[in-house]
Amino acid sequence: METTFVADPTRLIVAALCGLVILLALIIKAKFQPLIAILIAALSIGVLAGMPVSMIVDTVSKGMGETLKGIALLVGLGSMFGAILEISGGAERVALTMMSKFGEKRAPWALGITGMVTAIPVFFDAGLIILIPLAFSIARRAKKSSLYFVIPLLAGLAVGHAFIPPTPGPVLVANILGVDLGLVIGLGLVCGFFAMIAAGPVWGKICGSRFDVPVPKQYQEAPEYDESKLPSFGSVVSIILIPLFLILINSILGMFPEGTAVDAIRPFFTFLGTPFVALLLATIVAMFLLGTRNGYSLQELEKVMTKSLEPTGLILLVTAGGGVLRYMLQDSGMGDIIGNAVAATPLPIVVVAFLIALAVRVSVGSATVAMTMAAGIVASMPIVSTLSPLHLACLVMAIAGGSTAFSHFNDSGFWLVKSLCNLDEKTTFKTWTMMETIVGTTGFIVALIVSFFA
Repeated sequence: METTFVADPTRLIVAALCGLVILLALIIKAKFQPLIAILIAALSIGVLAGMPVSMIVDTVSKGMGETLKGIALLVGLGSMFGAILEISGGAERVALTMMSKFGEKRAPWALGITGMVTAIPVFFDAGLIILIPLAFSIARRAKKSSLYFVIPLLAGLAVGHAFIPPTPGPVLVANILGVDLGLVIGLGLVCGFFAMIAAGPVWGKICGSRFDVPVPKQYQEAPEYDESKLPSFGSVVSIILIPLFLILINSILGMFPEGTAVDAIRPFFTFLGTPFVALLLATIVAMFLLGTRNGYSLQELEKVMTKSLEPTGLILLVTAGGGVLRYMLQDSGMGDIIGNAVAATPLPIVVVAFLIALAVRVSVGSATVAMTMAAGIVASMPIVSTLSPLHLACLVMAIAGGSTAFSHFNDSGFWLVKSLCNLDEKTTFKTWTMMETIVGTTGFIVALIVSFFA
């Protein structure tokens, strides 16, 4: 039987505020590893709120287990899928084909779409390092500021990374809020497309005219691509779309009532459309169509795929830590207090979710931590259980948007872009930070508009 706990509301608020201060102090000032900081903050909330020790321990276990069971396989499979795409030259093939179809004049659009597609299976950092030489090469030939082409690429990568599953961020938030992943994919594509346009070709053109940033010296020579050794464009895009297609089909079939003609195929697509099954199928297909067909042995692929799992440990543990924080807030009763406070304000819940994620993003820097904390806080609000599936998907987009906006000095992405583009801090802030903010706010605004009809 679960332990029931009722605390004084004032004490709960003080405990939650102290936990937040402890979290920020440990990450920003003491430079603690995020997982350790999150766990300490969660335990502090439980202790200060007066929760029984046994309940605190049970809440930690529940938070870890409930959070990981929904995303562990997806993050692992996604990492292996992305690694195969990377070594096979799939990302380069998508970029080169898009460039040839769009032409140099519309290169910013090609780079934005390429970044958006590539970031679905590949982590942001890896996608940027793979594709940025192409953006610099185009900038050199066009004799324009490199930002004219780099910003659209960054925007596309940011959009794919933030809004469209099976990347870890939206999968994590969808799992915490209990939202159908197919619905999140559909809405993520819509929000992401508008965000990519605003932050990519549009903002890239403004940046390119305002800041004359030359191509860095190390990228002065054009990269040599042997296109005969790259996989075909059709095979790469088809494989990337396999999990998205299967998950979406499952979600669409789920909208039909029982007793209709779709009952004959529903079990088949329910199985294939289960997110981890869909991603597993895509990974297996990638192993053979992008791996062995391009000269890699299964032994070589095994090593590459195993190597790709190394960074997933940190992602999963930080995510699980956020789950602990979520359940600590929920079990302590803090969710009811926050929910009642939100209900008393005129702000829509989608706006509240965006502001919470944005506040954590600005304070901590990590988009993963911001998504985890915001999703945990929002999930603990009673009003969430009354929302429609589409409204819940809008919450996922709002949290993703808030966790993307306003990247600055405490975000590793800020420094990666600065170093690759050879920018100073001021210019990085005026270009990259603004681009991330446009991505986040545009995606949020689209989600907010959709929520009015949910």
